[in-house]
Amino acid sequence: MQAHRVRVLLMGGQACVLYCGAEFTRGTDFAILADSANLNRLRKGLVDLPATVIAVPPFELKFLAGPRHPLWCEYSEAAGIRVDIMSKMRGVDPFPKLWRRRTAIVVPDGTRVDLLSLSDLLQAKNPTRQ
Repeated sequence: MQAHRVRVLLMGGQACVLYCGAEFTRGTDFAILADSANLNRLRKGLVDLPATVIAVPPFELKFLAGPRHPLWCEYSEAAGIRVDIMSKMRGVDPFPKLWRRRTAIVVPDGTRVDLLSLSDLLQAKNPTRQ
């Protein structure tokens, strides 16, 4: 994602782990900016990964605002990991606002990870919360 400058935020269980939460997951969830340029960068990144779309609808901009797009990673270090890409989530703000509130964490190997802010993550995981 970083190599292709994809505007994406880590969320879900993996974000909980980075926030020192105890949630374990075998999948990775990303919120993504849904525009043509960002989707093209994402496609290039998925080719490098490699990852394959495993569900419908097609991985196209007109469908990105709908349900999650599950992908299956084939990258040797992430083999068997499911990746969900979404641009809209019930109960949370649009991506541009989420991006402005994001949290950046640098992991031990020096990689910067942009995460959904903690308050937005809590809202995304429990959309009935006010």
